Amino acid sequence: MATCGEVLVKLLEGYGVEQVFGIPGVHTVELYRGLARSSIRHVTPRHEQGAGFMADGYARTRGKPGVCFIITGPGMTNITTAMGQAYADSIPMLVISSVQSRSQLGGGRGKLHELPNQGALVAGVAAFSHTLMSAAELPGVLARAFALFQAGRPRPVHIEIPLDVLVENADALLASEPISVARAGAAPAAVKQMSQLLAAAKRPLILAGGGAIDAAPELTRLAETLGAPMALTINAKGMLASDHPLLIGSTQTLVATRALVAEADVVLAIGTELAETDYDVTFAGGFEIPGTLLRIDIDPDQTVRNYPPQVALVADAQIAAEALLAELNRQPLPPRHDAWGVNRVARLWADLTPTWDAATRAQTLFLSTVLEELPDVVLVGDSTQPVYTGNLTLNLDQPRRWFNSSTGYGTLGYALPAAIGAWLGRGCKAPVVCLIGDGGLQFTLSELASAVEARTPIIVLLWNNQGYEEIKKYMVNRAIEPVGVDIYTPDFIGVAKALGCTAQAIQGVEELRMALRAATDRQGPTLIEIDQGLWMKEVSV
Repeated sequence: MATCGEVLVKLLEGYGVEQVFGIPGVHTVELYRGLARSSIRHVTPRHEQGAGFMADGYARTRGKPGVCFIITGPGMTNITTAMGQAYADSIPMLVISSVQSRSQLGGGRGKLHELPNQGALVAGVAAFSHTLMSAAELPGVLARAFALFQAGRPRPVHIEIPLDVLVENADALLASEPISVARAGAAPAAVKQMSQLLAAAKRPLILAGGGAIDAAPELTRLAETLGAPMALTINAKGMLASDHPLLIGSTQTLVATRALVAEADVVLAIGTELAETDYDVTFAGGFEIPGTLLRIDIDPDQTVRNYPPQVALVADAQIAAEALLAELNRQPLPPRHDAWGVNRVARLWADLTPTWDAATRAQTLFLSTVLEELPDVVLVGDSTQPVYTGNLTLNLDQPRRWFNSSTGYGTLGYALPAAIGAWLGRGCKAPVVCLIGDGGLQFTLSELASAVEARTPIIVLLWNNQGYEEIKKYMVNRAIEPVGVDIYTPDFIGVAKALGCTAQAIQGVEELRMALRAATDRQGPTLIEIDQGLWMKEVSV
């Protein structure tokens, strides 16, 4: 007899799942019954939040949903923060949990790990939550989840399986096949209207977000066809080559870039929320789009949020960009006065570069050194100073190589477990670096042991400023006496070594270069600690 839990594993294999993150417990062992006989690899984090962050990092680099097996009760409460980050950044994640037997649901009888309503608990951080009331429902609900991942706005999905359903006879489902769903095409009428507006524009501009990263080649050609400057959100970094003359980068929060956007007469926003963390990170507003706004998104609701457009198109970004290019090629384009896009972008960078202060230049040197030594590196960031700097000053040549938790939900502790997932997602094809601060690392420090166990040779670059320095500055700037920000700093080198990692402290550029070279030759994780104060003294920028 094949149980529901065993058939679940078989169906996941059919949908191309290669990796599961989870911590086995008495309420999930039936999910594991068929796992050892499958082709799916399992990684055990040290906390369910770590499982969610690993799944998030895996999905971002692999381009497939990250999958988690989670126990009922505390497992679900632990993973909700990670689901929140994935929900905010539109990352596909499948969380499969157990729940009390059907006769005990919501009973309040004091059962182990009991919650009144797990579905309600995760409602705000999941596209949907489904309770499997019989094994027969399993193929259908998995089809719903993967249809969302394949063709909709990808966000976490939660499927909970009662303990008695997990062991139910599911022989009849062994022949079930996965269902593939194609993404939405581009409505010809909207494409024609958009192309006409873009063709007639004298100063067109493109705002591209993380929802458009698979359309990078098409959007590059579109920008070049129109002579349009392109701004990228944090999650879209790398869509346009770092030396491309039309690249604005991810500088939309700066006054000079906002002035450029305000000059555009037609703005195409594609795969972006146009939300605060990419456009109004000062929390004071001020980002304006006075020109004609065109929006393309896979989510109908998102096309009219924050900034209402003149024309909206619900479609896959790649299909829409291809359709716009084809339509533009059918009509003559007017000459762009003074090559506005290229000249205006050059002037923007000439204006911005001299404004970087000493700290920004020192942190940019830190990041550029990493890129010079590891040119194909994937950089996974937390909420920490070098990440904030890199969001502004760093540009890469391919997408899916720079992402962090300083956007969207804004969690601390994200980068370490997400880097583990990212390395697994890349399949050993590139080094993965975790950029994290001393405060953030203490949220998920135990996941260093997971990295050792999983033999993931991630490189943890710990930026140590002995506390929550950015929040301390924020308090001081608002005339609030700092409280709770000068936290105890442990011996990270000693802790890392105790957990099985190689660890060292470095000060300057050459020491960093040597440490990175040595780390790439190891089979396990390396922690490199950089004291912020010492780094600033050692480098001269």
